[in-house]
Amino acid sequence: MTFHSAISFWLIVPLVILLVWTLWRKKKKTPTLQFGSVEVLKTVTPSVRTRLMHLPLLLKALAIVFAIIALARPQEMNTKIKKNVEGIDIVICLDISDSMLIEDMKPLNRLEAAKETIKKFIEGRSSDRIGLVIFAGESFTVVPPTLDYQLILQRVGEITTAQQARIKDGTALGVALANAAGRLKDSQAKSRVVIFMTDGENNSGTIDPETGLDIAKGYGVKIYSIGIGKDGPTRIPIYTRDIFGQKVKTYQPFDSTVNEDLLGRMAKDTGGKYYRASKEDSLRGIFKDIDSLEKTKIDINKFTNYTEKFPPYLVIAIILYLAALVLGRSWLRRVP
Repeated sequence: MTFHSAISFWLIVPLVILLVWTLWRKKKKTPTLQFGSVEVLKTVTPSVRTRLMHLPLLLKALAIVFAIIALARPQEMNTKIKKNVEGIDIVICLDISDSMLIEDMKPLNRLEAAKETIKKFIEGRSSDRIGLVIFAGESFTVVPPTLDYQLILQRVGEITTAQQARIKDGTALGVALANAAGRLKDSQAKSRVVIFMTDGENNSGTIDPETGLDIAKGYGVKIYSIGIGKDGPTRIPIYTRDIFGQKVKTYQPFDSTVNEDLLGRMAKDTGGKYYRASKEDSLRGIFKDIDSLEKTKIDINKFTNYTEKFPPYLVIAIILYLAALVLGRSWLRRVP
């Protein structure tokens, strides 16, 4: 319960002062008789009427207290909060070509670094539909945009490379971009985003990157493109089985190249941003930046309804005051 005019309680201070002063005045005006001995008077028991002679005054004071409470306007507050959430539809498009196994990023390789960062990004979002698309020489939708974050996290954890999944290897950027953008074509969200992650350049697929970019622009999709890993000569791990069926890892030379011109144009032409991640910490920083740029809009409307509770206090004050008047002019009336 709240009080609309709590300042009214200050009126109790002069009321207490007036009550004390009135009782003191009445006591001072009480007539006295002188006796040689009061031993006999001590045996006289005061009557009920005598004991209650100050009751009318106290009832009036109590009536004024209740009147002050009513004047303070006690109210019952009922607050309703309406939250309007304007979510974002996001599709994460991840390259799983065998070059993502290159071990130049912690905790193990490019792919595992990307998976860990994606997981943390998903865990930090709310009210946004998130989908997952993977690609190598061909592209697949792992999870369409959904609010089931547990499902997405589970699927991210299950991602393997093209070699392990036994799908066509290569880097089909155009096919992947067209697939990711297509997942957002029916989106009703005002902000539609593709986070496009790759460590190579287009060398496969039936759709060229320019066509994929045109599709994304046509659907109003914003692209945040990320080039993963360092350019230049490196080694790519190759896994085989020996005659005993044991897994054997060997390395073969590989020339890692990211098409920064294409990735930069993809971002620029759609109003997004291009990033280069050569280390796992820079990849985490990139996702933090994207997280800050693409914030979910939440409007909170607060409605408060007040119910007045002063009438009962006012009624009690009137009853007490009337009782004081009746008692003061009848049974407890003082006769000089």
